[in-house]
Amino acid sequence: MVKEQLTDILRKSLSALADEGFLSTYTDSDSSIEPQIEVPKDTNHGDFASNIALVLASTEKKNPRQVAERIVASIGESADFIEKMEVAGPGFINFSLKDSYWHHRLARAVAEGETFGDSDVGRGVRVQVEFVSANPTGPLHVGHARGAAVGDALAAILGAAGFDVQREYYINDAGVQMETLGKSVYARYREHFGRDFVYCDNYYQGEYIREIAQNIASEHGERFLESPEEEAIPFFTDFASRDILSGIERDLLDFGIEYDVWFSEKSLYAQDADGTSQVDAYIEDFTSRKLVFEKDGAVWFNTTDYGDDKDRVVIKSDGEKTYLASDIAYHQNKYDRGFDRVINIWGADHHGYVVRMLAAVRALGRSEGDLVLILVQLVSLVRGAKPISMSTRAGQFVTLRELLDEVGPDAMRYFMLMRSYDAQLDFDLDLATTRSQENPVFYVQYSHARISSILRQAAEQDIPVGDCTEEDLARLALPEEIALVKKILDFPDLVKEAANDLAPHKVTFYLFDLASLFHSYYNHHRVITEDLPLTRARLALVGMIRTVVARGLGLLGISAPEKM
Repeated sequence: MVKEQLTDILRKSLSALADEGFLSTYTDSDSSIEPQIEVPKDTNHGDFASNIALVLASTEKKNPRQVAERIVASIGESADFIEKMEVAGPGFINFSLKDSYWHHRLARAVAEGETFGDSDVGRGVRVQVEFVSANPTGPLHVGHARGAAVGDALAAILGAAGFDVQREYYINDAGVQMETLGKSVYARYREHFGRDFVYCDNYYQGEYIREIAQNIASEHGERFLESPEEEAIPFFTDFASRDILSGIERDLLDFGIEYDVWFSEKSLYAQDADGTSQVDAYIEDFTSRKLVFEKDGAVWFNTTDYGDDKDRVVIKSDGEKTYLASDIAYHQNKYDRGFDRVINIWGADHHGYVVRMLAAVRALGRSEGDLVLILVQLVSLVRGAKPISMSTRAGQFVTLRELLDEVGPDAMRYFMLMRSYDAQLDFDLDLATTRSQENPVFYVQYSHARISSILRQAAEQDIPVGDCTEEDLARLALPEEIALVKKILDFPDLVKEAANDLAPHKVTFYLFDLASLFHSYYNHHRVITEDLPLTRARLALVGMIRTVVARGLGLLGISAPEKM
């Protein structure tokens, strides 16, 4: 809000200077000279700064400091909430605001309560966030855990920014990998009964395959030993995929993640009354539009016309459809359901698939930005600064469940979101399981618990926590208190920024900074004092910190405990 106010003040100043003839090139309609307001990294440079004089100086052929000084003089005392304006460096304009302005804004924030931070910037825009979407051929691993944390937090942040958000899991339950799963379990089933079996190199490894086979043996006995393999495999495929998917759903629920839609890839191949599936329909559509061609017995999608480096096969020479074929139909299905924007969160190993998927969406007639592809980088688990493996199942990966059981959902989520998803992450197990202020999630949660304790003490002393006027808030005069007020008031813009940039890690950074400011303040100043008006003001201040911490943690899917 204050950035918008300052921007408007600068616009009026520039218009006045143009009318006076000092600015000869500036016009209100020139968007390239739109005033930009930033927060200086050094607080000694004020609360906000603008480089508009530097921008104008090049077109006006004037000294930037001279331009800045004229702008400052033009504004004068017209903005009563500005304490001081000064020209710094080569021509930056620094603004320092009055404490009374921050007190007024804090009073408004307190009045908003639990809705503080919400906005309507995304109103009317339907967004689908598809994340995890692992094949139901094995348990989720730590890489999936990071994608899950990112996807769920991003959906929550977009929701707080006013977007109409839906969470979706795409079940890859069609194709060769599912048949391979069935064959893997069938082989272990025969092994269980001591029968001859062949276990090919491409079959799925891991103890979970034996466990599924043993479950089938317990429920159905030797029923399938004499059945022809081609008749048995579909049953084993279906049983195993349902069993694994059930485990995936259970693990995600325990991780605090619920989906609005579980979408089956199989449904894209279901035939309508005319015997046509959704996949067939879009291949026929692309054929009629001459977007596909035949070569070497296969059908190719001409993706090079849409930015890809080479054309891609949609139907192999043996008649089998590729992943791209079903993905084209799947994404058209998404847009047919009314989503304006689709966000797919994939693992880093999908980087080679990005360009062809963007090409496919362009061929569907969608605009750039209608599909956003986020690649989540790898997670390395470390203990004592050494890479570790907790799993003895396949000796190749650590499951989400194993990590969840050791670390718990709160630490898992916070640590998975501490870095931008486009950077690799070292997950320190020793730190994540430490219950001390060295652990960042504990440190943030402890600020909420500490304030909850203060508010309980106030209630026990019959001090009305919500009974605070703007006059009372004026008692917040310490530099640390004003710094806390400013940080609180950053929250709405922070949510908008995280939504706009699709960057949930910005919320973790913000929460840690806010908690740090609070803990430092608490260690030096009493909240409950003999001065009742001051006490009411400080209770309002810390109460608002508590609200923001709870809201921020909630966006990340992390609990905000009242006692620790």
